[in-house]
Amino acid sequence: MYTKMLIPLDESRVAEQVLPYARCLAKALAMPVELLEVIDPEALNVLARPEEGRYIDTLVDEKTQTSKSYLQTIAQSFEGVHVNCLVENGKAEERVIERAAADKNTLIVMATHGRSGIQRWMLGSVADKVLHGATNHLLLVRARESGTVSGLAALTSVVAPLDGSSLAEQVLPHVVELAKRLKAKLVLMRAYALPPAVTADEYGTYMEELVKNLESETLDYLAQKIKEVQSMGLANVEPVASFGYGAEEIIKLGRQTPDNLIAMCTHGRSGVKRWVLGSVTERVVQHSGDPVLIIRAA
Repeated sequence: MYTKMLIPLDESRVAEQVLPYARCLAKALAMPVELLEVIDPEALNVLARPEEGRYIDTLVDEKTQTSKSYLQTIAQSFEGVHVNCLVENGKAEERVIERAAADKNTLIVMATHGRSGIQRWMLGSVADKVLHGATNHLLLVRARESGTVSGLAALTSVVAPLDGSSLAEQVLPHVVELAKRLKAKLVLMRAYALPPAVTADEYGTYMEELVKNLESETLDYLAQKIKEVQSMGLANVEPVASFGYGAEEIIKLGRQTPDNLIAMCTHGRSGVKRWVLGSVTERVVQHSGDPVLIIRAA
């Protein structure tokens, strides 16, 4: 389903917290990996000392060698997967977006924040720019203070939030394939709630009936989608109907169950590589403890 995985790194342990998930997916999807480190000459320029023979070209050359060595060490942690190591110069977010754009089937996998030493590379800000600028599918992993960088992550459930729209449903073929490859359960989730303006004073005793009707409609919708998924050859699928509002319920579900991958389809209006993400998607990315796969709507 993807031709390769592109993993931007910046030599920080925080950024490396994406690696357990990357190893898991690379193994399950039999997908080659490209490790990328971007050197920003402008960031290194502050360390240049021409009067001492420390020219910017020398610093870039030295940094390039240490970066190559670093990436080659990381590459050895991917067993049974072809790994290519690449060091480029420029602005990190620009190089990531351009590198991925050369092949629309490249999956970008990166942490949502991290800080390097010498370049002060803020991966949080880079990830945000990639999130809004790339047209490729993107897997984002929120780094934590105590997060691990070794081994393979366990992904036992793929959670696909739906809202009844055809746009959100574009995620289904992707999550079915993912669940098959990961040998994971697929959870189709839909949150339902009364409009915020609805009050008990206004609807009185009808409030409970309205909620029950919404729940029934939601369960009917999910049952229909489960049939569609099963027709695609995936049997291990279950529905979750949750009373509440979209992003909050998605985040809550992730916290209640372990080892999830959340997959969401989002829309965007392309200008000069500018995307306007759905607000629910952005809130889930910002606050969920699970990795979030963002799939651009066709």
